[in-house]
Amino acid sequence: MGTSAGALSSLLLGILLTSTPGALGANPGLVARITDKGLEYVAQEELVTLQSKLHDVTLPVFSGDAKIKYLGNAHYEFHSLNIHSCELLGSALKPLPSHGLHFSISDSFIRVKGKWKVRKRILKLDGSFDVTVKGITISVNLLLGSEPSGRPKVAVSSCSSDIRDVEVHMSGDLGWLLNLFHHQIESKFRRVLESKICKIIQDSVTSDLQPYLQTLPVTMEMDTFAGIDYSLMEAPQATAEILDVMLKGEIFSRDHHSPVAFLAPVMSLPEEHSRMVYFAISNYAFNTASLVYHKVGYLNFSITDDMVPPTSNIRLTTKSFRAFCPRLARLYPNTNLTLQGTVVSAPFLNFSPGNLSSAAQMEIEASVLLPNSVKEPVFRLGVATNVSVMLTFNTSKITGFLKPEKIQVELKESKVGVFNVELLEALLNYYLLNTLYPKVNDKLAEGFPLPLLKRIQLYDPVLQIHKDFLFLGTNVRYLRV
Repeated sequence: MGTSAGALSSLLLGILLTSTPGALGANPGLVARITDKGLEYVAQEELVTLQSKLHDVTLPVFSGDAKIKYLGNAHYEFHSLNIHSCELLGSALKPLPSHGLHFSISDSFIRVKGKWKVRKRILKLDGSFDVTVKGITISVNLLLGSEPSGRPKVAVSSCSSDIRDVEVHMSGDLGWLLNLFHHQIESKFRRVLESKICKIIQDSVTSDLQPYLQTLPVTMEMDTFAGIDYSLMEAPQATAEILDVMLKGEIFSRDHHSPVAFLAPVMSLPEEHSRMVYFAISNYAFNTASLVYHKVGYLNFSITDDMVPPTSNIRLTTKSFRAFCPRLARLYPNTNLTLQGTVVSAPFLNFSPGNLSSAAQMEIEASVLLPNSVKEPVFRLGVATNVSVMLTFNTSKITGFLKPEKIQVELKESKVGVFNVELLEALLNYYLLNTLYPKVNDKLAEGFPLPLLKRIQLYDPVLQIHKDFLFLGTNVRYLRV
Protein backbone atom coordinates (compact mmCIF):
# COMPACT_ATOMS: atom_id res chain seq x y z
CA MET A 1 0.00 0.00 0.00
CA GLY A 2 3.02 2.32 0.22
CA THR A 3 2.38 5.61 1.97
CA SER A 4 -1.08 4.65 3.18
CA ALA A 5 0.22 1.75 5.25
CA GLY A 6 3.18 3.80 6.37
CA ALA A 7 1.19 6.83 7.45
CA LEU A 8 -1.69 5.17 9.24
CA SER A 9 0.16 2.28 10.86
CA SER A 10 3.35 4.16 11.63
CA LEU A 11 1.64 7.20 13.09
CA LEU A 12 -1.38 5.54 14.61
CA LEU A 13 -1.03 1.83 15.22
CA GLY A 14 2.75 1.97 15.41
CA ILE A 15 2.49 4.45 18.30
CA LEU A 16 1.08 1.85 20.57
CA LEU A 17 -0.46 2.11 24.00
CA THR A 18 -3.67 1.98 25.92
CA SER A 19 -5.51 3.29 28.92
CA THR A 20 -8.56 5.19 29.83
CA PRO A 21 -8.31 8.65 31.34
CA GLY A 22 -7.23 8.15 34.91
CA ALA A 23 -6.02 4.81 36.26
CA LEU A 24 -4.95 1.97 33.98
CA GLY A 25 -6.24 -1.32 35.29
CA ALA A 26 -4.18 -3.79 33.23
CA ASN A 27 -0.86 -2.35 34.38
CA PRO A 28 1.11 -2.07 31.14
CA GLY A 29 4.78 -1.35 31.23
CA LEU A 30 4.45 1.07 28.32
CA VAL A 31 1.55 3.27 27.30
CA ALA A 32 1.44 5.43 24.16
CA ARG A 33 -1.44 7.82 23.56
CA ILE A 34 -2.45 9.65 20.42
CA THR A 35 -4.50 12.79 21.00
CA ASP A 36 -7.05 14.55 18.82
CA LYS A 37 -4.20 16.74 17.55
CA GLY A 38 -2.31 13.64 16.47
CA LEU A 39 -5.40 12.10 14.90
CA GLU A 40 -5.93 15.30 12.93
CA TYR A 41 -2.44 14.96 11.50
CA VAL A 42 -3.04 11.30 10.60
CA ALA A 43 -6.26 12.35 8.84
CA GLN A 44 -4.35 14.86 6.73
CA GLU A 45 -1.81 12.20 5.77
CA GLU A 46 -4.54 9.75 4.82
CA LEU A 47 -6.24 12.44 2.76
CA VAL A 48 -3.11 12.89 0.65
CA THR A 49 -2.80 9.12 0.23
CA LEU A 50 -6.43 8.61 -0.77
CA GLN A 51 -6.31 11.56 -3.15
CA SER A 52 -3.31 10.06 -4.96
CA LYS A 53 -5.01 6.66 -5.19
CA LEU A 54 -8.14 8.14 -6.75
CA HIS A 55 -6.07 9.20 -9.75
CA ASP A 56 -5.41 5.51 -10.45
CA VAL A 57 -9.09 4.51 -10.44
CA THR A 58 -10.33 2.95 -13.69
CA LEU A 59 -13.95 3.80 -14.43
CA PRO A 60 -16.04 1.46 -16.61
CA VAL A 61 -17.52 2.12 -20.03
CA PHE A 62 -21.16 3.20 -19.94
CA SER A 63 -23.05 2.05 -23.03
CA GLY A 64 -26.52 1.13 -24.19
CA ASP A 65 -29.35 1.90 -26.56
CA ALA A 66 -31.69 4.81 -26.18
CA LYS A 67 -34.17 6.87 -28.16
CA ILE A 68 -32.41 10.08 -29.13
CA LYS A 69 -34.05 13.21 -30.49
CA TYR A 70 -33.64 13.56 -34.26
CA LEU A 71 -31.93 10.13 -34.47
CA GLY A 72 -34.47 7.75 -33.03
CA ASN A 73 -33.07 4.58 -31.50
CA ALA A 74 -29.27 4.68 -31.43
CA HIS A 75 -26.34 3.11 -29.60
CA TYR A 76 -24.35 5.32 -27.25
CA GLU A 77 -21.07 4.86 -25.43
CA PHE A 78 -19.25 6.97 -22.81
CA HIS A 79 -15.72 5.62 -22.58
CA SER A 80 -12.07 6.41 -21.69
CA LEU A 81 -13.16 7.91 -18.37
CA ASN A 82 -10.23 9.08 -16.24
CA ILE A 83 -10.10 11.07 -13.03
CA HIS A 84 -8.29 14.22 -14.16
CA SER A 85 -8.16 16.04 -10.86
CA CYS A 86 -9.56 15.77 -7.38
CA GLU A 87 -9.52 17.76 -4.19
CA LEU A 88 -10.49 16.10 -0.95
CA LEU A 89 -11.27 18.54 1.84
CA GLY A 90 -12.63 18.56 5.37
CA SER A 91 -10.97 15.37 6.61
CA ALA A 92 -11.42 14.25 10.21
CA LEU A 93 -10.24 11.25 12.22
CA LYS A 94 -12.02 10.84 15.53
CA PRO A 95 -11.99 8.20 18.23
CA LEU A 96 -15.03 5.98 18.15
CA PRO A 97 -15.57 4.94 21.79
CA SER A 98 -15.57 1.17 22.38
CA HIS A 99 -14.92 0.58 18.69
CA GLY A 100 -11.91 2.25 17.11
CA LEU A 101 -11.81 5.21 14.75
CA HIS A 102 -14.13 7.18 12.51
CA PHE A 103 -12.59 8.69 9.36
CA SER A 104 -14.60 11.20 7.31
CA ILE A 105 -14.15 13.47 4.30
CA SER A 106 -16.60 16.20 3.31
CA ASP A 107 -17.07 18.98 0.76
CA SER A 108 -14.79 17.42 -1.87
CA PHE A 109 -14.89 17.19 -5.64
CA ILE A 110 -13.55 15.07 -8.50
CA ARG A 111 -13.23 16.02 -12.14
CA VAL A 112 -13.54 13.24 -14.73
CA LYS A 113 -12.66 13.51 -18.41
CA GLY A 114 -13.86 11.09 -21.07
CA LYS A 115 -15.07 10.52 -24.60
CA TRP A 116 -18.49 9.80 -26.06
CA LYS A 117 -19.79 8.36 -29.29
CA VAL A 118 -23.22 7.72 -30.75
CA ARG A 119 -23.87 5.35 -33.66
CA LYS A 120 -26.97 5.06 -35.85
CA ARG A 121 -26.32 2.71 -38.73
CA ILE A 122 -23.72 4.46 -40.87
CA LEU A 123 -24.02 7.72 -38.91
CA LYS A 124 -21.36 8.22 -36.23
CA LEU A 125 -20.97 11.12 -33.80
CA ASP A 126 -18.24 11.49 -31.22
CA GLY A 127 -16.59 14.02 -28.93
CA SER A 128 -15.28 14.61 -25.42
CA PHE A 129 -16.87 15.56 -22.13
CA ASP A 130 -16.02 16.66 -18.58
CA VAL A 131 -17.86 15.60 -15.44
CA THR A 132 -17.42 17.54 -12.19
CA VAL A 133 -18.55 15.57 -9.15
CA LYS A 134 -19.32 17.93 -6.28
CA GLY A 135 -20.11 17.58 -2.60
CA ILE A 136 -18.47 14.21 -2.08
CA THR A 137 -18.68 12.87 1.48
CA ILE A 138 -16.99 9.72 2.76
CA SER A 139 -17.58 8.06 6.12
CA VAL A 140 -15.53 5.07 7.34
CA ASN A 141 -15.52 3.24 10.66
CA LEU A 142 -12.35 1.31 11.51
CA LEU A 143 -12.50 -1.51 14.05
CA LEU A 144 -9.21 -1.88 15.95
CA GLY A 145 -8.22 -5.08 17.68
CA SER A 146 -5.28 -7.27 18.65
CA GLU A 147 -4.07 -10.64 17.42
CA PRO A 148 -3.06 -13.49 19.77
CA SER A 149 0.50 -12.74 18.62
CA GLY A 150 0.24 -9.31 20.26
CA ARG A 151 0.12 -7.47 16.94
CA PRO A 152 -2.58 -4.93 16.08
CA LYS A 153 -5.31 -5.64 13.58
CA VAL A 154 -7.71 -3.34 11.76
CA ALA A 155 -10.84 -3.86 9.69
CA VAL A 156 -13.37 -1.63 7.95
CA SER A 157 -16.62 -2.16 9.82
CA SER A 158 -18.60 0.26 7.64
CA CYS A 159 -18.01 2.57 4.68
CA SER A 160 -20.34 4.92 2.84
CA SER A 161 -19.86 7.70 0.31
CA ASP A 162 -22.31 10.16 -1.17
CA ILE A 163 -22.29 12.57 -4.13
CA ARG A 164 -24.36 15.73 -3.89
CA ASP A 165 -24.19 17.01 -7.48
CA VAL A 166 -22.88 16.03 -10.93
CA GLU A 167 -22.18 18.68 -13.60
CA VAL A 168 -21.53 17.67 -17.22
CA HIS A 169 -19.90 19.71 -20.01
CA MET A 170 -20.01 18.29 -23.55
CA SER A 171 -17.99 19.45 -26.53
CA GLY A 172 -20.36 21.19 -28.95
CA ASP A 173 -23.92 22.38 -28.54
CA LEU A 174 -25.56 19.03 -27.89
CA GLY A 175 -28.40 19.48 -25.47
CA TRP A 176 -29.83 16.12 -26.40
CA LEU A 177 -26.57 14.43 -25.36
CA LEU A 178 -26.67 16.18 -21.98
CA ASN A 179 -30.19 14.88 -21.48
CA LEU A 180 -29.02 11.41 -22.45
CA PHE A 181 -26.26 11.51 -19.85
CA HIS A 182 -28.53 12.77 -17.06
CA HIS A 183 -31.30 10.30 -17.85
CA GLN A 184 -29.28 7.20 -18.72
CA ILE A 185 -25.83 7.53 -17.18
CA GLU A 186 -25.76 9.84 -14.17
CA SER A 187 -27.30 7.51 -11.58
CA LYS A 188 -25.05 4.62 -12.70
CA PHE A 189 -22.03 6.93 -12.67
CA ARG A 190 -22.81 8.02 -9.10
CA ARG A 191 -23.18 4.45 -7.87
CA VAL A 192 -19.99 3.29 -9.59
CA LEU A 193 -17.90 6.17 -8.22
CA GLU A 194 -19.32 5.82 -4.71
CA SER A 195 -18.57 2.09 -4.68
CA LYS A 196 -15.10 2.68 -6.13
CA ILE A 197 -14.23 5.06 -3.30
CA CYS A 198 -15.22 2.55 -0.61
CA LYS A 199 -13.51 -0.27 -2.49
CA ILE A 200 -10.24 1.68 -2.50
CA ILE A 201 -10.49 2.10 1.27
CA GLN A 202 -11.54 -1.51 1.88
CA ASP A 203 -8.75 -2.88 -0.33
CA SER A 204 -6.17 -0.61 1.28
CA VAL A 205 -7.06 -1.94 4.71
CA THR A 206 -7.60 -5.60 3.78
CA SER A 207 -4.86 -6.12 1.21
CA ASP A 208 -2.23 -3.64 2.33
CA LEU A 209 -2.58 -2.28 5.87
CA GLN A 210 -3.63 -5.46 7.70
CA PRO A 211 -0.92 -7.68 6.10
CA TYR A 212 1.57 -4.91 6.82
CA LEU A 213 0.57 -4.86 10.48
CA GLN A 214 1.18 -8.62 10.66
CA THR A 215 4.82 -8.01 9.80
CA LEU A 216 5.37 -5.61 12.71
CA PRO A 217 7.79 -7.01 15.27
CA VAL A 218 6.41 -7.48 18.77
CA THR A 219 9.90 -7.80 20.20
CA MET A 220 13.08 -5.86 19.50
CA GLU A 221 16.68 -6.76 20.22
CA MET A 222 18.44 -4.19 22.37
CA ASP A 223 21.87 -5.85 22.54
CA THR A 224 23.38 -9.32 22.99
CA PHE A 225 21.77 -9.63 26.44
CA ALA A 226 18.33 -8.06 26.28
CA GLY A 227 15.27 -7.54 24.15
CA ILE A 228 12.06 -5.57 24.67
CA ASP A 229 8.51 -6.90 24.39
CA TYR A 230 6.15 -4.47 22.63
CA SER A 231 3.19 -6.86 22.30
CA LEU A 232 -0.31 -5.47 22.78
CA MET A 233 -2.00 -6.48 26.00
CA GLU A 234 -5.46 -5.87 24.59
CA ALA A 235 -7.24 -4.11 21.72
CA PRO A 236 -6.55 -0.38 21.37
CA GLN A 237 -9.12 1.66 23.28
CA ALA A 238 -10.83 4.85 22.14
CA THR A 239 -12.49 7.51 24.25
CA ALA A 240 -14.02 10.80 23.16
CA GLU A 241 -10.68 12.59 22.59
CA ILE A 242 -7.88 10.02 22.53
CA LEU A 243 -6.83 6.63 21.22
CA ASP A 244 -4.80 4.49 23.63
CA VAL A 245 -3.01 1.18 23.17
CA MET A 246 -1.54 -0.84 26.01
CA LEU A 247 1.82 -2.61 25.60
CA LYS A 248 3.69 -5.03 27.77
CA GLY A 249 6.87 -2.92 27.79
CA GLU A 250 9.02 -5.61 29.42
CA ILE A 251 12.77 -6.02 29.01
CA PHE A 252 13.64 -9.72 28.85
CA SER A 253 16.73 -11.90 28.67
CA ARG A 254 17.45 -13.14 25.17
CA ASP A 255 18.88 -16.35 26.60
CA HIS A 256 15.88 -17.19 28.76
CA HIS A 257 12.57 -15.29 28.64
CA SER A 258 11.16 -16.13 32.06
CA PRO A 259 8.21 -14.56 33.95
CA VAL A 260 8.93 -11.52 36.12
CA ALA A 261 8.15 -11.82 39.82
CA PHE A 262 6.57 -8.37 40.12
CA LEU A 263 3.85 -6.44 38.31
CA ALA A 264 3.93 -3.10 36.56
CA PRO A 265 2.48 -0.30 38.72
CA VAL A 266 -0.82 1.41 38.03
CA MET A 267 -0.25 4.67 36.13
CA SER A 268 -2.57 7.66 36.36
CA LEU A 269 -1.87 9.66 33.22
CA PRO A 270 -2.13 13.46 33.21
CA GLU A 271 -4.89 15.03 31.14
CA GLU A 272 -2.70 16.78 28.58
CA HIS A 273 -3.41 17.30 24.88
CA SER A 274 -0.89 19.87 23.67
CA ARG A 275 1.22 17.23 21.84
CA MET A 276 0.20 14.74 19.17
CA VAL A 277 1.56 11.71 21.01
CA TYR A 278 2.35 10.82 24.60
CA PHE A 279 4.31 7.88 26.00
CA ALA A 280 3.98 6.68 29.57
CA ILE A 281 6.88 4.40 30.51
CA SER A 282 6.62 2.82 33.92
CA ASN A 283 9.50 1.86 36.19
CA TYR A 284 8.59 -1.73 35.25
CA ALA A 285 10.36 -1.34 31.90
CA PHE A 286 13.54 -0.01 33.49
CA ASN A 287 13.53 -2.41 36.41
CA THR A 288 13.04 -5.51 34.25
CA ALA A 289 16.08 -4.27 32.31
CA SER A 290 18.01 -4.06 35.57
CA LEU A 291 17.08 -7.67 36.33
CA VAL A 292 18.43 -8.85 32.99
CA TYR A 293 21.75 -7.04 33.26
CA HIS A 294 22.19 -8.04 36.90
CA LYS A 295 21.64 -11.70 36.02
CA VAL A 296 24.38 -11.68 33.38
CA GLY A 297 26.73 -9.91 35.79
CA TYR A 298 27.01 -6.77 33.70
CA LEU A 299 27.75 -4.63 36.77
CA ASN A 300 30.25 -7.02 38.35
CA PHE A 301 33.88 -5.94 38.26
CA SER A 302 37.44 -6.79 39.22
CA ILE A 303 40.20 -4.42 40.32
CA THR A 304 43.86 -5.41 40.20
CA ASP A 305 46.96 -3.40 41.05
CA ASP A 306 47.76 -2.60 37.43
CA MET A 307 44.41 -0.74 37.24
CA VAL A 308 45.32 1.58 40.14
CA PRO A 309 46.66 4.99 39.00
CA PRO A 310 50.41 5.50 39.63
CA THR A 311 49.70 8.53 41.85
CA SER A 312 47.46 6.57 44.24
CA ASN A 313 48.44 6.54 47.94
CA ILE A 314 47.45 2.90 48.15
CA ARG A 315 48.41 -0.07 45.97
CA LEU A 316 46.70 -3.42 45.83
CA THR A 317 49.63 -5.13 47.53
CA THR A 318 49.99 -6.48 51.04
CA LYS A 319 53.01 -4.19 51.54
CA SER A 320 50.78 -1.16 50.95
CA PHE A 321 48.35 -2.47 53.59
CA ARG A 322 51.07 -2.86 56.26
CA ALA A 323 50.35 0.48 57.98
CA PHE A 324 46.68 -0.18 58.68
CA CYS A 325 46.47 -3.99 58.41
CA PRO A 326 49.82 -5.39 59.59
CA ARG A 327 48.55 -8.95 59.96
CA LEU A 328 47.77 -9.12 56.24
CA ALA A 329 51.33 -8.08 55.40
CA ARG A 330 52.80 -10.64 57.86
CA LEU A 331 50.71 -13.55 56.57
CA TYR A 332 51.18 -12.77 52.88
CA PRO A 333 54.35 -10.68 52.45
CA ASN A 334 54.91 -8.87 49.14
CA THR A 335 51.75 -10.33 47.59
CA ASN A 336 49.31 -8.71 45.18
CA LEU A 337 45.62 -8.39 45.95
CA THR A 338 42.54 -8.39 43.76
CA LEU A 339 39.12 -6.94 44.52
CA GLN A 340 36.09 -8.73 43.08
CA GLY A 341 32.87 -6.67 43.16
CA THR A 342 29.33 -7.95 42.74
CA VAL A 343 26.02 -6.15 42.94
CA VAL A 344 23.95 -7.83 45.66
CA SER A 345 20.60 -7.35 43.89
CA ALA A 346 19.35 -5.63 40.76
CA PRO A 347 19.25 -1.87 41.48
CA PHE A 348 15.79 -0.50 40.80
CA LEU A 349 14.91 3.02 39.69
CA ASN A 350 12.91 5.11 42.14
CA PHE A 351 10.49 7.53 40.48
CA SER A 352 9.19 10.58 42.30
CA PRO A 353 7.82 13.83 40.83
CA GLY A 354 10.70 15.55 39.05
CA ASN A 355 13.33 13.10 40.27
CA LEU A 356 14.90 9.75 39.41
CA SER A 357 17.29 7.91 41.71
CA SER A 358 18.65 4.48 42.47
CA ALA A 359 20.46 2.82 45.36
CA ALA A 360 22.95 0.03 44.76
CA GLN A 361 24.28 -2.43 47.30
CA MET A 362 27.57 -4.15 46.44
CA GLU A 363 29.87 -6.66 48.04
CA ILE A 364 33.59 -6.59 47.36
CA GLU A 365 35.74 -9.56 48.21
CA ALA A 366 39.49 -9.04 48.54
CA SER A 367 41.79 -11.97 47.79
CA VAL A 368 45.53 -12.40 47.79
CA LEU A 369 47.04 -13.83 44.61
CA LEU A 370 49.04 -16.92 45.61
CA PRO A 371 51.32 -18.92 43.33
CA ASN A 372 49.67 -20.93 40.55
CA SER A 373 46.96 -18.24 40.27
CA VAL A 374 45.28 -19.36 43.48
CA LYS A 375 43.06 -16.71 45.10
CA GLU A 376 42.77 -16.72 48.88
CA PRO A 377 39.91 -14.57 50.27
CA VAL A 378 41.05 -12.32 53.13
CA PHE A 379 38.27 -9.81 53.76
CA ARG A 380 34.86 -8.74 52.48
CA LEU A 381 33.44 -5.22 52.16
CA GLY A 382 29.92 -3.90 51.92
CA VAL A 383 29.48 -0.89 49.65
CA ALA A 384 26.41 1.35 49.41
CA THR A 385 25.90 4.15 46.96
CA ASN A 386 23.10 6.38 45.75
CA VAL A 387 22.91 7.80 42.23
CA SER A 388 20.65 10.33 40.59
CA VAL A 389 19.62 9.66 37.00
CA MET A 390 19.39 12.28 34.27
CA LEU A 391 17.24 11.41 31.26
CA THR A 392 16.98 12.93 27.79
CA PHE A 393 14.43 12.28 25.07
CA ASN A 394 15.48 12.51 21.43
CA THR A 395 13.92 11.56 18.10
CA SER A 396 13.76 7.82 18.70
CA LYS A 397 14.79 6.83 22.22
CA ILE A 398 15.29 7.78 25.86
CA THR A 399 18.89 8.01 26.99
CA GLY A 400 20.27 8.32 30.50
CA PHE A 401 23.25 9.43 32.53
CA LEU A 402 24.18 8.47 36.10
CA LYS A 403 25.37 11.10 38.54
CA PRO A 404 26.74 9.17 41.53
CA GLU A 405 27.22 10.24 45.11
CA LYS A 406 30.18 9.23 47.25
CA ILE A 407 30.14 5.58 48.28
CA GLN A 408 30.04 4.28 51.85
CA VAL A 409 32.25 1.29 52.68
CA GLU A 410 31.85 -1.10 55.61
CA LEU A 411 34.05 -4.01 56.66
CA LYS A 412 31.73 -7.05 56.65
CA GLU A 413 34.17 -9.90 57.32
CA SER A 414 37.93 -10.18 57.83
CA LYS A 415 40.39 -13.06 58.23
CA VAL A 416 43.22 -10.63 58.91
CA GLY A 417 41.76 -8.56 61.73
CA VAL A 418 39.79 -5.33 61.91
CA PHE A 419 41.22 -2.36 60.01
CA ASN A 420 40.26 1.13 58.78
CA VAL A 421 38.64 1.09 55.32
CA GLU A 422 38.96 4.83 54.53
CA LEU A 423 41.92 4.39 52.17
CA LEU A 424 40.12 1.61 50.34
CA GLU A 425 37.05 3.83 50.15
CA ALA A 426 39.05 6.46 48.26
CA LEU A 427 40.41 3.80 45.87
CA LEU A 428 36.95 2.39 45.22
CA ASN A 429 35.51 5.85 44.61
CA TYR A 430 38.20 6.47 42.03
CA TYR A 431 37.48 3.17 40.25
CA LEU A 432 33.72 3.55 40.26
CA LEU A 433 33.82 7.13 39.00
CA ASN A 434 36.39 6.45 36.28
CA THR A 435 35.59 2.91 35.17
CA LEU A 436 32.30 1.37 36.29
CA TYR A 437 29.99 4.37 35.99
CA PRO A 438 31.35 5.35 32.54
CA LYS A 439 30.66 1.76 31.43
CA VAL A 440 27.05 2.02 32.67
CA ASN A 441 26.65 5.46 31.11
CA ASP A 442 27.83 4.11 27.76
CA LYS A 443 25.07 1.51 27.96
CA LEU A 444 22.49 4.14 28.99
CA ALA A 445 23.59 6.29 26.05
CA GLU A 446 22.48 3.49 23.71
CA GLY A 447 19.00 4.30 24.96
CA PHE A 448 15.58 2.81 25.53
CA PRO A 449 14.00 2.47 22.06
CA LEU A 450 10.51 3.84 21.59
CA PRO A 451 7.98 1.74 19.63
CA LEU A 452 8.16 3.81 16.45
CA LEU A 453 8.57 2.68 12.91
CA LYS A 454 10.65 4.01 10.09
CA ARG A 455 10.03 7.40 8.51
CA ILE A 456 8.70 8.95 11.71
CA GLN A 457 10.33 12.06 13.08
CA LEU A 458 9.66 13.38 16.57
CA TYR A 459 9.96 17.05 17.41
CA ASP A 460 9.16 19.53 20.18
CA PRO A 461 9.38 16.90 22.97
CA VAL A 462 8.61 17.40 26.65
CA LEU A 463 9.55 15.07 29.50
CA GLN A 464 7.88 14.80 32.90
CA ILE A 465 8.71 12.51 35.82
CA HIS A 466 5.74 11.27 37.84
CA LYS A 467 5.39 8.69 40.58
CA ASP A 468 6.35 5.33 39.06
CA PHE A 469 6.47 6.49 35.41
CA LEU A 470 7.90 8.87 32.84
CA PHE A 471 5.48 10.88 30.72
CA LEU A 472 6.84 11.95 27.35
CA GLY A 473 4.97 14.20 24.95
CA THR A 474 5.98 14.91 21.37
CA ASN A 475 4.74 15.98 17.99
CA VAL A 476 5.39 13.73 15.02
CA ARG A 477 6.14 14.20 11.37
CA TYR A 478 5.81 11.53 8.68
CA LEU A 479 8.78 11.52 6.30
CA ARG A 480 7.69 10.67 2.78
CA VAL A 481 9.96 8.71 0.50
